[in-house]
Amino acid sequence: MSRANELTGHIEQQRAAMLRFLSDLVLAESPSNRAETQAAPLAILEGALRELGFVVTILPGQESGGQLLARPSADSPWFRSGPAQMLLGHCDTVWPLGTLREMPLVIEENVVRGPGVFDMKGGLTQMIFALRALRDLEMVPPLLPLVFINSDEETGSAESRAEIERLAREAGRAYVLEPALGAHGALKTARKGVGHFELRVHGRAAHAGLDPQKGVSAILALAILIQELHDLNDLDQGLTVNVGTIEGGLRSNVIAPGSRATIDARSPTWAAAQALQETILNLTPPLAGITLEVSGEFDRLPMERTPRNQALWRLAEMAGRDLGLELQQGTVGGGSDGNFTSQYTATLDGLGAVGDGAHARHEFLYIDRMLERTALLALLLMEPG
Repeated sequence: MSRANELTGHIEQQRAAMLRFLSDLVLAESPSNRAETQAAPLAILEGALRELGFVVTILPGQESGGQLLARPSADSPWFRSGPAQMLLGHCDTVWPLGTLREMPLVIEENVVRGPGVFDMKGGLTQMIFALRALRDLEMVPPLLPLVFINSDEETGSAESRAEIERLAREAGRAYVLEPALGAHGALKTARKGVGHFELRVHGRAAHAGLDPQKGVSAILALAILIQELHDLNDLDQGLTVNVGTIEGGLRSNVIAPGSRATIDARSPTWAAAQALQETILNLTPPLAGITLEVSGEFDRLPMERTPRNQALWRLAEMAGRDLGLELQQGTVGGGSDGNFTSQYTATLDGLGAVGDGAHARHEFLYIDRMLERTALLALLLMEPG
């Protein structure tokens, strides 16, 4: 029997156990902005990893609910020196505490619905059961499996980023358990870089009725600048610039002395991101008497189709064929922690659940695809370094 068939058969027998594990994770509501809620899913994951013979460390957070780091113990047959292979996921969700009352966990036929089931507690379940399948079948990965699960990904991974990048530097490759792309379940081999900027406009106040000529409107200036920013969009090149929030002024009878805007910028390549960043940071006042303060940067670099990333994709493509799957690769505009690891090691993203509805009320995953993706991950963990 081939390794692919052996893994597939074993994982199919774990269907009920996987659904119980997934249900436990989903019922442990864990919104990013409620740090205390992260303890419950982290405890579930910690228990599962300890049972697999991993040494687990919970890294406390200052603003977040902390992070989980796990690696095989020194007496495990999986322990080895040299490069590791990183398994990366997050246990936080965008859903407020109490969402289960309006959006309950439902398992029916081939579908599981519920808050966080697709993004990304399904992926975490696949991670645990891929490792469990290798343990049960006495398959020894050639690279040490290193697990990192954070609780602040949905808010930008501010606390966990440094640790992710540190681990990526010592890893030979990184598998990211974010949801797959689209109905076919494409793997994510490219992600846009993300920049966050703030624009502050300073004008001069005056009475709008008595002395309007003495004022310089920061709101008018901002309106002109918003159009300039909008003109930076180039959808053919994958460049997007969005002014997401604006505020300003004092009251209707005062020429506005100040205004402010926040800007989201995205680019598929670092070269284009650098050029776009420079353009935004060097905006010039559109009116006499206006001064500007512009801050920000591309703080999440693009995950590009580098040679090493594409080599990892080709391994997945071949592993998929062994399982009878015709995998596809895709590009997405959103960022993930894979953007960080890709700067340091070969990275493959979108290995998690196949379904739909990330951050949406109809969030769901397909059970049969969850089983397939678990077998795929297990096969990838067995690939030589």
